[in-house]
Amino acid sequence: MASHTFEPAELFSYESLVHAVAGAVGSVTAMTVFFPLDTARLRLQVDDKRKSRSTPAILAEIVKEEGLLAPYRGWFPVICSLCCSNFVYFYCFHTLKTTWLRRQRSTPGKDLIIGNAAGVVNVLVTTPLWVVNTRLKLQGAKFRNTDIQPTHYCGIVDAFMKIVQSEGASALWNGTFPSLLLVLNPGIQFMIYETLKRQLKSGVHTELSSLEVFVIGAIAKAVATTVTYPLQTVQSILRFGQNRQPKEQSKLLSSLRSVTYLIINRVRRSGVLGLFKGLEAKLLQTVLTAALMFLLYEKIAAATFRIMGVTQPVTAR
Repeated sequence: MASHTFEPAELFSYESLVHAVAGAVGSVTAMTVFFPLDTARLRLQVDDKRKSRSTPAILAEIVKEEGLLAPYRGWFPVICSLCCSNFVYFYCFHTLKTTWLRRQRSTPGKDLIIGNAAGVVNVLVTTPLWVVNTRLKLQGAKFRNTDIQPTHYCGIVDAFMKIVQSEGASALWNGTFPSLLLVLNPGIQFMIYETLKRQLKSGVHTELSSLEVFVIGAIAKAVATTVTYPLQTVQSILRFGQNRQPKEQSKLLSSLRSVTYLIINRVRRSGVLGLFKGLEAKLLQTVLTAALMFLLYEKIAAATFRIMGVTQPVTAR
């Protein structure tokens, strides 16, 4: 394949901006609808002494012990992070796809490479936001694990400042290594989504129905989430900053050894299934959220292009 040089017009295009805004709006709306499920998932991942395992049970406990609005604790920082994260991801994904593929045939392999590249950029740019929102989402929580003593923050800016002051600026990138490994999640998700979309649109030039978009979005996310969930558990623990490692090793462990330590420690304490604790809540939340997000994204992007009379860049399907 001939090499290609990015041009400013390709990096900053109206089409990529529309895709980015549509993706951000779709993801924020979908996450807001299913946010309590994400709260349940995070509690199960971090609080390893909590006995309730089903999503309804954990949500009932949270409401009973912490109040009716507790499942929405940390909503604002999560939505801010998600909006920025999806804007960056969708912009990078569609810019790379339009520039690299041109009118060439898109394949699952190419979609996976482009998705992973966009994911790496997204992780490096937005990890500090996700570290802060994890801390804010868990403060005030009632943990079964009494060793956990989360710091209390007064908002996003205060959280940034306290983390930097007490733990150093590098703490804002806690969990970056598993996050880089987890670029496989959206990479796999977009590969499956784009492949299924091509199959459904094969020989047909009309838009997919809302139900078709919802179903293929759900399938793509379910596969990607199940495959990468153990790394997501490690990522949540690292972002929370409460992982207990041997003190004599804590300053010497590399990112890879930190991930290995946490995986082995979780398996020793809870068995292999401990790596998948909270998967039910995660699948419910992430599959429904992704399905609704893709539906809103496709509709918003298509409507915007139609209203503005803009023809989308063409890649062979």
